[in-house]
This record gives sequence, structure tokens and C-alpha cells, in this order.
Amino acid sequence: MVAGEWLPHPLTRREFSSPVAPGTGWPDDPAAPDTPVAHHADDVRRLAQAGSLAELEARVSVCSACPRLVTWREDVARVKRASFADQPYWGRPIPGWGDHEPALLIVGLAPAANGGNRTGRIFTGDPSADWLFASLHRTGWATQATSQHAGDGQRLLGARMVATVRCAPPDNKPTSVERDTCAPWIAAELALLPTVRVVVALGSFGWDGAVRSLVAAGAPAPDRRPRFGHGAEVALGPVTLIGCYHPSPHNTYTRRLTQEMTDEVFSRARALAGPTTDRMGG
Repeated sequence: MVAGEWLPHPLTRREFSSPVAPGTGWPDDPAAPDTPVAHHADDVRRLAQAGSLAELEARVSVCSACPRLVTWREDVARVKRASFADQPYWGRPIPGWGDHEPALLIVGLAPAANGGNRTGRIFTGDPSADWLFASLHRTGWATQATSQHAGDGQRLLGARMVATVRCAPPDNKPTSVERDTCAPWIAAELALLPTVRVVVALGSFGWDGAVRSLVAAGAPAPDRRPRFGHGAEVALGPVTLIGCYHPSPHNTYTRRLTQEMTDEVFSRARALAGPTTDRMGG
């Protein structure tokens, strides 16, 4: 990892290099300087066998198993978008975030290059995050209507979110090899989340990743591959999977996905999850 110039964090004003070195004080950084690093697919499979969710989060956050993704995420962190040129970029993989005993798991594709890759938290700091968290707040899954940066006080309530691929990919398109290399992380995370009753998959990539991951974590394999659709539901063992169009500007600006449609999905998730979602999340 070759660090860029040191710049102040937007919230804490503490200075960091881009990408951020593990264990240097970034808000909610789960890793330490000695957290073991996966350098190839075999390492991912081995290190995914973590003893706790906190240990898994730390290992995910320093993974370097996919050379193309490492180069891309770190190049974006150093070059930066002009509007964020005064900020340090996280520039590392994004671990799962939210409640450690969730009833709801939200599964997306991958971090955005100038969203999660900048802020260090999935679905944070970009228009997709604004849309998603506004809905989560309206439907009672989040304490705030926006998610701007790790450390901003936002909390998920009985919910957790993850990406199928943990690094920002070029053009938002990971390769099948990168997807498969990353897959043990989400499968291991699901195995450590026995309280999950509902999974909301954002987009077809998130849907396919959720199906594969649930089966890898022990859910019965469906007789045929379930087809993605907005509002589609499929039962995989004790978990119900719900599809939702991805809250990207392409979908929201064209009204393919409306506020009402988004709220309906998360309200349905609440109805399926039951009363455990009233508990405050971490």
C-alpha cells in the first residue's frame, strides 16, 4: 500500500493518508496493524473461518486478494474526485456494518468508488446512500435519514448491510473470478448471523450473491435459480429473500424505483422479521 498525501477527516479533523492504514484511528476501523491479510483466494477461504464477527470484519477490511480491485480502489483513493479532493479516502475493502444480531440483512453489489471507498462504510456518502437511508429511516430501520461518513452517529436498528464484493470495482463490474474470490467473506458472515430472518437484495447482482451465500451458509438449495424482480420473494430455509431495484441514480431519477416502492420493500421486511427489530442495533 503506497499512501497518498495526508488530509483531515471531514468529521474528526484527524489527518490520514489515502488509502488509510489499518489501526490508525479512522472511525469504526475494525482492523489493527497486525490483522492478517488475505493475498489470494486460498487465504480468503482460510481467513474467513473467523471466530467472531468482529474478527471477520477486521480481516475483510484489509483483504488484498484481487490485484485488479486493489489497484483500482487505491488509485481512486489517491487521485480522488475533484469535489472530494480535500478529504482522505478509505481506499480499502468495506466490511459489513450494523447490528451484530440483525433480523434484516441488506445485500448490495459493491462499494461505490467515491462513496463507500471514500468514507469507509457501505452505502455512505453518495446519492444511492441518500435514497436508501431515507427509506430505512422512514421504515424504522435506521436512526438517521442520511449516511454521510463513518462516525456520523448513524445506527441501524435490527439490521445490517453488506456488499457481495467488498472492494469498489471499475465501472461497478467485478469479474466472475473476483466475485468468487470474495464469496467466502459473505458466506462466513451469514453463518455468524443466525438471527437473520429477512434478506433484501439490491439489484440482480446482490440477489444472485445473496442466494449463493445463503446456500453456502447452510440454507437448502432451491430446485431452480430464483429470478430477481422488484418485490420478488423466495423462502430459503428460515430466511425470506426479497428483491429490490438498486437505489442508483439511474433507477431513481428515471422513477423505475420510487420512494413508495422502496418503502414497501422495507415495510414488508419488517412485517416478515417480526418484533425483534424493535431492539436497538449496534
